[in-house]
Amino acid sequence: MDEDEYEDLCFLSVYVTMWLFSDQFPVTFNFQLRIMKQIAESELIINKRGAIYHLDVRPEEIATTIILVGDPGRVKEVTKHFDKVEFQLQHREFITHTGYIGIKRLSVVSTGIGPDNIDIALNELDALVNIDFETRTIKPTITSLNLLRFGTSGALQEDIPVDSLVAGTHGLGLDNVMHYYRTENNEEELQLLHDFKAHTGLASDNISPYIFSGNEVLLSHFKKEYHHGITVTCPGFYGPQGRILRMELAYPGLVDKLTTFRSGDHHISNFEMESSAIYGIGRTLGHKCVSLNAIVANRVRKEFSKDGAKAVENLIQKSLGKLNDSEI
Repeated sequence: MDEDEYEDLCFLSVYVTMWLFSDQFPVTFNFQLRIMKQIAESELIINKRGAIYHLDVRPEEIATTIILVGDPGRVKEVTKHFDKVEFQLQHREFITHTGYIGIKRLSVVSTGIGPDNIDIALNELDALVNIDFETRTIKPTITSLNLLRFGTSGALQEDIPVDSLVAGTHGLGLDNVMHYYRTENNEEELQLLHDFKAHTGLASDNISPYIFSGNEVLLSHFKKEYHHGITVTCPGFYGPQGRILRMELAYPGLVDKLTTFRSGDHHISNFEMESSAIYGIGRTLGHKCVSLNAIVANRVRKEFSKDGAKAVENLIQKSLGKLNDSEI
């Protein structure tokens, strides 16, 4: 077999014939041997202390339930509620704390702003649990992470007030991160995407929306006290979210179209800058994801929170409480 035909993981079937002397009949066993191709140093960058490049975290320093926050300063606002912190690590905007609430081991990781940073953070978190750093090969057994975003967001419905909480049923991306990966959508996602493109007219070469659903098991723990709806992810804070300062908008009616979108029982509740990439990359890699957001602005009412820090603290306390009480 030509080496160029090998992917990161390839298979070779080997047939072995063994004799069972009790019946004197040959029995053929089909053994499927995994041949693991090493991941090159340029693709998986491991530093001198054995940590992955951007996060600067080693496999033993990360938990399998991970809270993702955009703001590096928010990491300590989460872990101040921990009973014990084992590790505190920092590299660039990526801060990682790992510790315990009771017997539940958790990590909190800051990603910085935007879906491009999510691409870095989630790929490296996956590598920490699913790639053997010694052999540079994919582990035979894949670990599924629980990934929960604790973020801030703007509401797109009048009846979702500032300082309230939203759990995203889907992440709908107006960025382009997921177009660089092979992905699959279910029928519901395809229908939502079709209806969204028809409603907004966003089906041009400039913007190609994508959508992925959140994990239903994780979402089920965040029903009471959380609004539910589709979370839209924008690749910027100003023009992509319909804000006008000195540049004119190419899509001046986009915010109104997001607000008025309906498809069956689904509507768009809020928008921000990370969720679609979390849902897309997470689902593609086999992880469970949910995006939880404190509403600091209502774009329909033109209101902004009087105390955004208090709204975020409410999100942290309520969400950690539900996380600690669940089987996650």
